[in-house]
Order: sequence, then structure tokens, then C-alpha cells
Amino acid sequence: MHRSLPAAIAAALFLSASTLPGAARADAAATDLDTVLVTATRSEQRLADSLVPAQVIDRTEIERSQARDLIGLLRGRAGIDVGNTGGRGKLSSLFLRGTESDHVLVLVDGVKMNSATAGMAAIQDLPLAQIERIEIIRGPRSSLYGSEAIGGVIQVFTRGSQATGFSPYASVGGGSHDAREASAGFDHRGERGWIGAHGAYDSTDGFNACRGSGALFQGCFADEPDDDGYRSTSVSLRGGYRFGEALVLDGQFLQADAENEFDGSWTNRSRIRQRVTGARLRHAPGDGRLALSLALARNVDRSDDFLDTLPRSDFQTRRDSATVQADVQLASDQLLSLGVDHGNDRVDSATAYAVDERDNTGVFLAYSGQAGAQRLQASVRHDDNEQFGSHVTGALGWGTAFDNGLRLTASLGTGYKAPTFNDLYYPGSESPDLRPEESTSLNLGLSRIAQGHHWSFDVYESRIDDLIVFVYPPPDYRGVGSNVDQARIRGAEFAFGTTLAGIDVALELSHTDPRDRSGGANDGNLLARRARSTGRIDLDRGFGPLRAGITVQGASSRYDDPANTVRLGGYATTDLRLEYALHRDWTLLARASNVFDRQYETVAWYYQPGREYHVALRWRPGR
Repeated sequence: MHRSLPAAIAAALFLSASTLPGAARADAAATDLDTVLVTATRSEQRLADSLVPAQVIDRTEIERSQARDLIGLLRGRAGIDVGNTGGRGKLSSLFLRGTESDHVLVLVDGVKMNSATAGMAAIQDLPLAQIERIEIIRGPRSSLYGSEAIGGVIQVFTRGSQATGFSPYASVGGGSHDAREASAGFDHRGERGWIGAHGAYDSTDGFNACRGSGALFQGCFADEPDDDGYRSTSVSLRGGYRFGEALVLDGQFLQADAENEFDGSWTNRSRIRQRVTGARLRHAPGDGRLALSLALARNVDRSDDFLDTLPRSDFQTRRDSATVQADVQLASDQLLSLGVDHGNDRVDSATAYAVDERDNTGVFLAYSGQAGAQRLQASVRHDDNEQFGSHVTGALGWGTAFDNGLRLTASLGTGYKAPTFNDLYYPGSESPDLRPEESTSLNLGLSRIAQGHHWSFDVYESRIDDLIVFVYPPPDYRGVGSNVDQARIRGAEFAFGTTLAGIDVALELSHTDPRDRSGGANDGNLLARRARSTGRIDLDRGFGPLRAGITVQGASSRYDDPANTVRLGGYATTDLRLEYALHRDWTLLARASNVFDRQYETVAWYYQPGREYHVALRWRPGR
């Protein structure tokens, strides 16, 4: 049985109404005006001052949600839809504002995570236990980051405390499908130096991921009615030192090793490694007029694939980068940022690629200024790619504030994405003449931040040209890439937050119309695997040492194929959570997910989790 998004929201509003005792009151600010955002402009600014739609999820919200993974934390938030192939750790696609999953740039501490072969980032393997905060930028940012930022940018910052002194923590938990998890770590911050170390283990026996059939050539083309588990071990390190008042050196390291079981006729098990290493030297004199930084980083993405115990393939991509950036304070409310990014992508695989390495150098310039109630942001970037030559992208944003707290914004931006090594040179499907994909996007927004509540409403349109698709012509039906597709995506997003009668309320709704505009047989069809409507509502309230919460999230129907012949029904799920402070240092947590045991699919033939339970015990001194 499936439930539509409107039903989900109706249920959520009914639950919230039945929970409120007496008259509702908005007596606390629902957003922190001083929240800092860095991803939107590559320099620090207040979230409230961003001229592009943005959202910040901090560690407090991560822990409050009791989400088990990054997919669950992001699902249903404004502009975000997810396609998942069978539960924890399974291949997942994240669609931001209806764009492709490889149109979303994912950064970890400023380092690009998108695979140079697959194009998309393995967000299902980023361990939530190692994440301090997440910044989500909706809309193109190629003018600052280059390739892959057509739909937007999601930046993950690894864990680290800003509190002075020694800050340890630990947690342990378990639940349905023999789930087991443990994490521990510490941060220590002195007068000039700081260091932190964090580790986590997470495993589940899972459930049968795929209902396909090898005999009927359906789904995963295999008959494997077994449980498909997932195990992950991760560690992260952070440290830094301040030399005098102007010079700071810091670095970070994250490694996540995972083993994933799934159903398939060619492979059914993978060993995965995600590694990010980076260091930055920053010089910022006390007068604040000029700040210089130099950053060096490396990302390694490795996958070894097996059929049971038989090795089948191995892929490793390495992305090295170096960045020099200068931030010039022209006046108290005028900032100019300029910099150079140089990157080298390399593929190491037993499968031979005709070309396995390339360089890219990008030069960018960004301006942010304010004059009275008017605010302006502009950026331009030139990328020189070893394979595709020059590419110029730009963005312009404007906003004005009114006395009653209302703010009107408008932004226009272009984006592009370079073809991946798989697009160009995958053996047997070589398409070396592919061109980069290009986009133009417009956003109009209206928002208000007032005492006790905040809301925002955005409408947008994106047009994407030269989309890369693979066709399979006879006689051998070998996949060949081609720049034949075009897309037009229109949408709207609404977010609202407040506190009513002591209940924290957060509502996020999205509607998108992602259409094929290629002029062929699928012209006018919806792009595959995107729901047109998504949403979630989160309600939380404290009762002394007890805190209770509910999340209702859902999506409307979607089509699994470009021809729009395979329809997947809409759904809504309800999650309940409790946390109880046993002691100042100890907290007991309990969660029930999908409590009505809804059965649904976001990718055809692949199951999603039914009703699940989870309990955990968390220790953190001094809280």
C-alpha cells in the first residue's frame, strides 16, 4: 500500500495539531541569525545573508534526528530526492532540484568527493558518525567550483569541537536486522593548538535488497533471496596550530572502509574505501584587510568487486588538488575573493582506459557587497581542462530587505559538467568525442525571519543542454555515449520553522517538474526516478529530561524509466524517537522507523526498509 505526499503532510499536520496543548505561541527564534555559511561564496558569511537558497544541518540536529545514515538525514529536505537500491550502504542517487545525481558536487572539508569514473559521490559510504555539520546549496555553483555543480553543492565538515579543553564522547547501539554500532572520540583545544580523533563501527545484516529474477531478466538479473548486509569502519583526525596571531596551519583526514553485499549476476559484493586528506595554511593579519590561504588535498575512491569470493573488477580514482585563495576586504561591507584551483584526476584499474589521467586549472573571482538594504553577489570562473579546453561560468545574485523582515532575492547562474572517464573511455563503450554538459538556472526567492519563526519560498527554472545519455544501437547493442538530451526543470520550495507551545516545528516541501526536452520519443516525459513532490515535517519537544520527536516524510509517484512506462507509487513514512537524560553525562535513545511498515520502492525492483527499531546509549561528559 502506498501513500501520497499530500496524505503524508495531512497526517503530519493532524499529529502536530493533536499534540499542541491549548493555544499555540511563537516565543522563540527558530533559526540562528549568526549561523555561518562558507560554501555559497567560498568565504564566511551569515546564512541569513545568502542570496542563493542554502541550509545548514549541525551536529545537534544530526543527533536529534537519530538518523542512521546520511541518506536518511537528507531525504525529503527542500530540493532533495533520493533513489536507493535496497537499504543501508546500497548504491544511492541524490537528485538536487531534479538534476542528475552526478550534477551534485559533494565536498568533504573542501575536497571534491565525486568519482572521476562514476561521476557521482558515494554518499551512502560517508559515515554520519564522523560529520560535524552539512551545508546544502541549491542551484549552480560552477562559477566557484567548476565542473559538477549544476544542481548545487553539498559540503560535509568532519567532526571537531570548538570548545576549549578536553571533550570526549562515546556511544553504542543496536537494533533490527542485527544492527550494531559504536563510536568514540575526543577533541582537545588549547590556547594555540587543537587535535581530535574519532572512530566508528557500523554494521547490519540487512534484508533481501532485490526482488529481480535471473530467469526472467528482471531487476538485478539474479535470484538471490538472501539478506544483503553492510559493514563500515571509519576514522577521522583533525589538528591545527596558530603561529602568532596571523598564521594558522590545520589538517584533516577521513577514511571509511566498507563491505557491501547486494544481488547481481556479475558481482554481488564490494569492498569500498573513501579517503580524504587535506591541509591548509592561512595568513590573516589582525586588521582583516587581506587573508591568504593555501590548501592541498587528495581524495581516493576505491572499489573491489566480487561474485561471492571470485574477484571481478577493481577501480580506484585519485583526485589531487591545490588551491590558492585571497580574500580582500575592500570596505566593511565589501569583500573580493579570488583564487586558483588546480586538480589532477587519475584512474588506476585492472580495466584499461585509453586515457587515465587529466589536469584542470580554474581561476575564479567573487564579489560580495552591501549598500543599505541592497545586497549584491557576483562570481565568474574560467576552467582550462586538458581534454575539453576553456569553459567560462558565472553567477549573479541580488537581494533587498524590507523593514518588516521580508527579503526578496534573485539569482542567475550557469553551470557545466565535464564527462567522466567512464563516459569517455569505459572499455567497450568508448565515446571520446563527448562534450561537457551545460546549464542556465534562475531563482527567485522571498523569505522572512522574525521573532519566533522563519520561512522561505523559492521558485526556479533550469535548462540543461548536451546531456549525456547512452544508446545501444544494433547489431552488437554496445553502449555509446551521446550529447543528445536536453532538459527543462521548473520547481518551487517552501521551508518553515517555529516553536509552538514548546514544540519545535520544521516543515520542508518541494515540487519539481523535470522534463525531457530532447525532441525525440521521450520529449515531454518526466526524467527518470525523480518524484515531482517531496516533503518532510519534524516535530520535537522536551519534557524535562525526556525529549520526544516525530518525522513524517514522503514523496509522490515517479517513473523508473525515460519512456515513463514503469511507475513507482508514492509513499509516506513515519519515524518516532525518544531520548532520555539518565544523568548529566548519559543519554538513552530509542527510535522506531517506518512505524506503519509501508512498502515502497524508489528504484524499481529494489526493496526499502520496513518497520525497524533501534536503541543507543550515548556518553558525553559535561552536557
